[in-house]
Amino acid sequence: MKTLDYLQLDSEKTKKTVDGLQKLLANLQLYYTNLRGFHWNVKGTLFFGAHEKFEEYYDATADHIDEVAERILMLGGVPAHNFSDYLKTASIKESGVLTDPTEMFKLVLDYLKELLAVEREVLNAASEAEDEGTVALVSDLISGHEKDVWMIAATLS
Repeated sequence: MKTLDYLQLDSEKTKKTVDGLQKLLANLQLYYTNLRGFHWNVKGTLFFGAHEKFEEYYDATADHIDEVAERILMLGGVPAHNFSDYLKTASIKESGVLTDPTEMFKLVLDYLKELLAVEREVLNAASEAEDEGTVALVSDLISGHEKDVWMIAATLS
């Protein structure tokens, strides 16, 4: 049974969307892993606030990862699940060990910039495929990530 038949979506038109979602999934996985490292290793006078904020971000990202993977499945794809595949696909790279919260938040802004670029690519592909389910999912991700950018930029100002 093909889900796409019931969703009334064309498999050829959704291929570009699935490819974009795979790229988004890989970037979200790297973002999540870096956030976990920031949460574990942050030090200094901003420890309590930063430690809590990084946990908030990685918890939300874990939900986003699941939503994106499930959308890939709905569109007839198979979500990548090997970290080696994520490392090859993602534009976000592993951060290494950091302890300075200001440096961490600056990196988070860079990561969000990458995520937003990929999300907009997926949004365009989904729009072209008349895939409103993916459009809604990705629009929500964009809104949330734009708010995160605004809040972090305001904090670092």
